[in-house]
Amino acid sequence: MTAPRSLRTTTLLLAAGGGISVANIYYCQPLLGEMARTFAVTDAQVGLVPTMTQAGTALGMLVFVPLGDVFERRRLAAWMCIVSASAVALTSMAPSFAWLVAASLLVGVANNIPHLLLPFAAQIAPDSERGKVVGTVVSGLLVGILVSRFASGWLGDLLGWRAVYRLAAAVMTSLAVAIATLLPRSPPSVRLGYRALYASIATLARNEGDLRSAAASGALLFGAFSAFWTTLVFFLGTPPYHYGARAAGFFGLVAAASAGAAPLVGRAVDTRSPRVGVAFGALLSVVGFACLWGVGSHLWGLVAGVVVLDVGVQSGHVANQARIYGAFPHARSRANTVYMVSYFVGGAAGSTLGAWAWSAFAWAGVCAVGIAFSGVAFATTLLKSRSSLSATSPARS
Repeated sequence: MTAPRSLRTTTLLLAAGGGISVANIYYCQPLLGEMARTFAVTDAQVGLVPTMTQAGTALGMLVFVPLGDVFERRRLAAWMCIVSASAVALTSMAPSFAWLVAASLLVGVANNIPHLLLPFAAQIAPDSERGKVVGTVVSGLLVGILVSRFASGWLGDLLGWRAVYRLAAAVMTSLAVAIATLLPRSPPSVRLGYRALYASIATLARNEGDLRSAAASGALLFGAFSAFWTTLVFFLGTPPYHYGARAAGFFGLVAAASAGAAPLVGRAVDTRSPRVGVAFGALLSVVGFACLWGVGSHLWGLVAGVVVLDVGVQSGHVANQARIYGAFPHARSRANTVYMVSYFVGGAAGSTLGAWAWSAFAWAGVCAVGIAFSGVAFATTLLKSRSSLSATSPARS
């Protein structure tokens, strides 16, 4: 009985650590209106803040996450928490918009902690429970993403956006201590030099079609997700809502209720094809955006669309991560690097296109971007599944 309790406790700590650290990337979204007013920039210009944060996250994962396969992960994650605390502290002190954009890039570069902790979870989990354990940790990440929007919107409205980042710096410092003292050691899975380590990432991306497929669908789904959340605060400021940052943050709390779907998807992935989970998630994302477009001007329609969209995106993400962690047991950090770099490149593209679509075509443009991204993810996943079935079936005469 001791081992299962230990696994559960460690899994919950990993989920909490992932949620706390990933929140740094998303604090900005409900605060974009306040940031724009502070520095007297337009909605399209302030869209650079989430774009640079996500681009920095992709860069940081490319540089640091592969090190999880060759360094002890607990120590590496604790040090990255200190770096992340420094980056959010710099953001809180921004005297100009250029400083804010540069600091946002640093926040992203430093914030690779969740993607050091996820391979940690996959390593400690038995094969029969890997989807469930990964799903629980991803659920923690999603709660962190969604609750961070509520917390930053509420605190930003009450104390100003700078206070949100000051508090984040203190929380990240505390997380560094918790990771260093409470997590078990996680020895490296391989011995490689730096050059061979990074060369092997390119080899994985070039040779593994399933990994490329997961990376593409993840990028598209997160691009759709980012287009929505980057522009929601602007939409809520227009008729019929006329809401501010606090209300935008509230929708993050609404969406957090959907995070319970992640462990359920993980259990399903343990017994079924992960591609089914990805296709299901992409289809739900299309339905969510259709709801947001058609009835998003009604509060009930906006709430329903947020929940359906979030369940869809997280379903696809959990299925993809369980898929790659099961396929690459000795290269989980490197396979995760390929996947998550693509994921956040997709997020940066979604934030950019979402902000542009909002400026050019308002809410209809944002929803069209989301449907396009999600629809392509669904179609390519479905086609890949059929081609895989054909490849494994006897040739027809």
